[in-house]
Amino acid sequence: MSAPEMMSMAADLTPWMARLEARHLADLQFVEVSRALCALSSAYVERRQTALSAHRVLDGAGKRAAFALYYGPLHFLATTQVLRGLAPAIDAVGPDAVVDLGCGTGAAGAAAAVTIGARTILGLDTHPWALAEARHTYAAFGLSGTVTRGSAARLRGPRRPSLIVASYLVNELPDAERALLLPRLLDAVRSGHRVLILEPLATSAVPWWSEWVHAFAALGARADEWKLEVEPPALVRRLGDAAGLTPTAIKVRTLHAGLVAPLPGHVLPGRVA
Repeated sequence: MSAPEMMSMAADLTPWMARLEARHLADLQFVEVSRALCALSSAYVERRQTALSAHRVLDGAGKRAAFALYYGPLHFLATTQVLRGLAPAIDAVGPDAVVDLGCGTGAAGAAAAVTIGARTILGLDTHPWALAEARHTYAAFGLSGTVTRGSAARLRGPRRPSLIVASYLVNELPDAERALLLPRLLDAVRSGHRVLILEPLATSAVPWWSEWVHAFAALGARADEWKLEVEPPALVRRLGDAAGLTPTAIKVRTLHAGLVAPLPGHVLPGRVA
């Protein structure tokens, strides 16, 4: 199957969602998870640096369930649509491995692997629960997955050509770790790897973005802004409705480096199919 054909495929999230529900709703009621989702959303929007730096978003079973059941599937869908949108700029023969930096539940990394047809994935995170969750996610999509506990800022480029994915990670790093990560990602691109960074569209969440765009520009990278329409799983929609969120629309900005040829970044408004 060619890369364009793989890019056009829509992954079936049903088996994965069934496993998520079985694990995270075994001892929790829907109302408990929806309340935890409200708390998570508030932490991201109102108390971002304090909450994220201390891993407080993952305190308690309710928040962990909300993160896995709501944000995980949305990260999967966003990553899938971004890569499909970038498909015309990507070589027909993509890397056969993915490095999932700050993997969280492993959703974005798994989406990248499924979309480009990679079978091997390495997840890196500092939180033990996230690593365990990523293992479940990789297995659910039939990926050969390995997880390692450690800081993304200490990244060492893998030996084999890989797609390095950093999904909603860089904005959560302390300034010192972010400064360490940037040159390591640039070196990875120079060594033949590809890098895909996904971050919130809100400028207040990424005051460092222009610096990173400038740094990657010399390597032929492109920066894009996306307004995506997605069809989330039924449980994600129910949780979003209960928490006053909109799971059918995702706004995300991306940096993508390691293209076949340098292409200018651009804004893609409206729906990206």
